[in-house]
Amino acid sequence: MADQIVLDVQHLQKKFGKFQALKDINLQVRQGEVVGFIGPNGAGKSTTIRTILGMLKADGGVVKVFGEDAWSQAVQIHQRLAYVPGDVYLWPNFTGGQTIDLLLKMSKQQHSAKTDELIKKFELDPTKKNQTYSKGNRQKIALIAALSCDVDFYIFDEPTSGLDPLNEIIFQAEVVRLKDEGKAILLSSHILSEVEKMGDTIAIIRQGTIIESGSLDEMRHLTRTNVNVSSTGELSTLKDLSGVHQFKLIDDSKNKAEFSVDSDALQAVMQVLTDKGITNIQVAPPTLEDLFMRYYGDTDVEPEVNKHVQ
Repeated sequence: MADQIVLDVQHLQKKFGKFQALKDINLQVRQGEVVGFIGPNGAGKSTTIRTILGMLKADGGVVKVFGEDAWSQAVQIHQRLAYVPGDVYLWPNFTGGQTIDLLLKMSKQQHSAKTDELIKKFELDPTKKNQTYSKGNRQKIALIAALSCDVDFYIFDEPTSGLDPLNEIIFQAEVVRLKDEGKAILLSSHILSEVEKMGDTIAIIRQGTIIESGSLDEMRHLTRTNVNVSSTGELSTLKDLSGVHQFKLIDDSKNKAEFSVDSDALQAVMQVLTDKGITNIQVAPPTLEDLFMRYYGDTDVEPEVNKHVQ
């Protein structure tokens, strides 16, 4: 896989009046890489993406796409990328097919066999007018147009909003195809399972700052391992062990329990469990959901003003 940097964001800052929406964003996307960009609504995901697209001018830091300044070279950059927003607004009197063709033309692309294939896969009726489509169908139109494009960089901002699970799977397969073709993909989402399935690198944003980034494996040391265990000995004393969290006895039994444990305490806890006489145990690595809740589970909702600028 080539490791050429397609997107390079360094210390990005953005203010709206006195409100600091983006405080310190550092983010990179390379060829053949899917970067999952996660955070709750209001954390700064869409503001970051709009700055990358040259729709907003940064107040500080550097944003380069293909080595070019995202603001001053936006027109040239857009010829080499495709973008799908989370809320798609379409010309009401156009049909879906007309809209797809227009979006392709605006991107200097053409309706192709791939376009027809995607229309069939997503089961879109292209003869209907946009004003009759559901949110999910409007999303399909934007996705079909973007996925039909042969460009170097794809930016998806909450792309599966309104799609049913089957169409989500189709989208995920298409992202894998793009990755295999060496394309760069930035996938912004709050659907953690979606990012977990496709992301090579994960960047977590909180209150306008990237608080952690890396591969999912690299980031698992930051959170806890999930344990479900049965034993011959009583397990209630485990709750008092250092590093054990969310301890719960199962089915009112003293010999069945589930809990999470900090990674650095896992070995010591496993030794105690061995002494208890394990009869069955399931140990699961933390999911992206666990990682996310580590940062957001004990915090309040993000400031309302930030939601308005997204």
